[in-house]
Amino acid sequence: MFGTMKNLLIAAFLGILTVLPVAAQTPEGPHLHFEDASHNFGDVPRKGGALTREFRFVNDGTKPLVILRVITSCSCLKASFSKRPVAPADSGVIRIIYEPLKSEPGTFNKVIQVYSNSTDGRDVLTVQGNSIEGKPRKTHTALPTCE
Repeated sequence: MFGTMKNLLIAAFLGILTVLPVAAQTPEGPHLHFEDASHNFGDVPRKGGALTREFRFVNDGTKPLVILRVITSCSCLKASFSKRPVAPADSGVIRIIYEPLKSEPGTFNKVIQVYSNSTDGRDVLTVQGNSIEGKPRKTHTALPTCE
């Protein structure tokens, strides 16, 4: 009797384990998933003009996703996004514009907070790089001279 009960419990446990990964792949409700949540601009000229990065996302949940607001960490960043709901399995973009001239020279690491009706509620994006005076250095190779 105990052997049969033990086998039933093991079978039930294994059945739960096989269902859990499937449930974890599709969150219940809306869910915001970024392909990549950070970007490194590298060395950028401080007076070289604005830089743009598009952060692509997908709603991998079961209900429509709505981006409520996007908050940037400084006036050197601007964000734009669609306020339309994103259906399950559809994608969207949050466009970030970084203006190096409005920031101090040197390394930067800026944070963008994305608020939505996602089950996570808040997601964080980052942009980083090194703002330098003048143009970025280029490597020159010496060409052989003809004699």
